[in-house]
Amino acid sequence: MQTLLPSGDTSPRHRTPSRSRTIKGMLVAAAASAALLTGLVPGGAQAADNPYQRGPAPSNSSIEASRGSYATSQTSVSSLGVTGFGGGTIYYPTSTADGTFGAIAISPGFTAYESSIAWLGPRLASQGFVVFTIDTNTTLDQPSSRGDQLLAALDYLTQRSSVRTRVDASRLGVMGHSMGGGGTLEAAKDRTSLKAAIPLTGWNTDTTWPEVRTPTLVIGADGDTIAPVLTHSKPFYNNLPSTLDKAYLELRGATHFTPNTSNTTIAKYSISWLKRFIDNDTRYEQFLCPIPAASLTIAEYRGTCPHGS
Repeated sequence: MQTLLPSGDTSPRHRTPSRSRTIKGMLVAAAASAALLTGLVPGGAQAADNPYQRGPAPSNSSIEASRGSYATSQTSVSSLGVTGFGGGTIYYPTSTADGTFGAIAISPGFTAYESSIAWLGPRLASQGFVVFTIDTNTTLDQPSSRGDQLLAALDYLTQRSSVRTRVDASRLGVMGHSMGGGGTLEAAKDRTSLKAAIPLTGWNTDTTWPEVRTPTLVIGADGDTIAPVLTHSKPFYNNLPSTLDKAYLELRGATHFTPNTSNTTIAKYSISWLKRFIDNDTRYEQFLCPIPAASLTIAEYRGTCPHGS
């Protein structure tokens, strides 16, 4: 825009900029605006329209990698210092430059300990989450009890833990294996404010979940003989509300215990689900919709796409 000058004023400070300088300035301004819109501004600043977005733009390689972009630390929580669950380990991004993070509590299955789901801790934390892998009060606890314990762990994490200032208490999720997966559904039923739930080869005698309001990714295994998908994971998915953001992933060539060791397919789709619904990060929608096709590692995938519509 040209500046209006007092009549007769020809001093250098009032001269109209040259055309080349004007065009250069416009290009710089346009580049800065584009960087703001895409979240690529220096210093890890986030996109203006989503204050919860964390980390660089994702790719297949970034969500399949054994570690994400965040360096992580961990701290042990003794069962003697908590109530309602059996203690565990908290994994969290070391840097605080991006502010607070969403958080996930993860339960092991029947007769199992925290160590059986420990691989998920650093893997998810390195993608920009605070992750609490827990032990249960006893290894024989049933799904309803494990659901209560997941919620108790989240309450401890957000209210009493040494990393509570790193956690956004409004953005929480739950995961669990086997009876811990059944407990994941129980927790989502009891606390509808949860942002994401992921049962891993879940087991529960209750297969109907009309009360659930939390976006849920059900992961089953085609070779599961302990919690067969026909009597557990598929009915879980089918009986979640039709209006819910939900998906069903059936692992190919997998067993009930596949979630107990590092697994790229589980990690890839769990990260995408947690990012999409805990961080409201639509950059990850591309990995969930259109529906992923059957492959060497995926026997079947169902879902309600697009999400958040």
